Amino acid sequence: METRPLRAHARILVSSLVGTAVEYYDFFIYATAAALVFGPLFFPGESAAAQTLLSFMSFGIAFIARPIGAVAFGHFGDRIGRKSTLVVSLLLMGGCTLAIAFLPTYAQVGWIAPALLCTLRFGQGFGLGGEWGGAALLAIENAPKGWEARYGAAPQLGVAVGFCAATGVFLILGGLLSDADFLAWGWRIPFLASAILVLLGLWIRLRIAETPEFRAALDKEPPHAVPFAALMSHHWGLVLAGSAGVVSTYALFYLATAYALAQGTSVGGWPRATFLTIQILANCFYAVGIVLASIHADRTSAARTIAGGSLVTAALGLVFSPALAAGSLPLVTAMLCAAMLTLSFNNAPLGRWLSQLFPVRVRYSGVSLAFNAGGIVGGALLPIAAQGMSAAGVAHYTGLLLTAAGLMTFVGVKLARPAAP
Repeated sequence: METRPLRAHARILVSSLVGTAVEYYDFFIYATAAALVFGPLFFPGESAAAQTLLSFMSFGIAFIARPIGAVAFGHFGDRIGRKSTLVVSLLLMGGCTLAIAFLPTYAQVGWIAPALLCTLRFGQGFGLGGEWGGAALLAIENAPKGWEARYGAAPQLGVAVGFCAATGVFLILGGLLSDADFLAWGWRIPFLASAILVLLGLWIRLRIAETPEFRAALDKEPPHAVPFAALMSHHWGLVLAGSAGVVSTYALFYLATAYALAQGTSVGGWPRATFLTIQILANCFYAVGIVLASIHADRTSAARTIAGGSLVTAALGLVFSPALAAGSLPLVTAMLCAAMLTLSFNNAPLGRWLSQLFPVRVRYSGVSLAFNAGGIVGGALLPIAAQGMSAAGVAHYTGLLLTAAGLMTFVGVKLARPAAP
């Protein structure tokens, strides 16, 4: 094994990390804007709780689009390669994000405004459907033996970087602008800034080569004519188990970020800047946890690491809602930091675990579909259910959604058995 594998493959890891950071920056600025401003701007005439609920429903549209994007990008990723597919996914995601910056509001054009917002949100999700799986495979299929989970954690670090950048830019704007200016035009700036980041990610991705494992697979036999058909004909059970295995990742992340932000600033009454600062601190725990969890996964197994994280997620769900509603900022801070640290043990080994489930010729399709199908439950349905429960006055039960998500992931990991290469 190479003595310094990280240095030898620095360009691959940077490409995997930066490209994912750019795309998740785009994704998270929508999540933050959905929690803070999209309700009154695009869904007026409703109560504050209903505005937030509708805003989160628009946020959830992307999770419907992501499995569709996973099938489309997985097809080309398994037929023509990882690199080219990742370039296209980055351009699509970035283009939709930039277009959101120029959207008119409901006050300007009526129902057309939320329709356009939802359309572009669908485009964001479609592009992101091909991103994570390809970025994970780009790293893992280049990894030296024994370093697969650590290499596969590079996209997860990109997620942390993207979240920190998205939260940070909203925090800075909140300090520079009045609430009226932020609502009127300041929220558009993060979406405009995404164009610069997309160009950076594109420049890096165009400088990398195809993965050796994919090239070797093509040398042995041609790709499937329709990789998705081959995947679902022979490995549909692994897709279901893999999807269940990622539910806790999505549920824990979005309940501890977008939902907690909406609750903390509206129901809790804390200043936006204060809560965003807490979330940046919690994100630091996530980043450190990714490193620790990926090392643990390489030394034991990815499945064991995720299973342990899922059980902690289930336990955390029992205290999540009481801590969020306690009115104590230190308690909320501790809970969110614990949630993000737990998230890393669910999340960091996912690339390695999912890649082990599927043969190389359908791996892009399988990893992407499982990852994004799980997002429908954990990233769309559960946050919407949490906001609906809050609007109905039963927010103290929302933590049980995390408990259910953790148990679902535990079952998925235990049922999954890797397919033959």
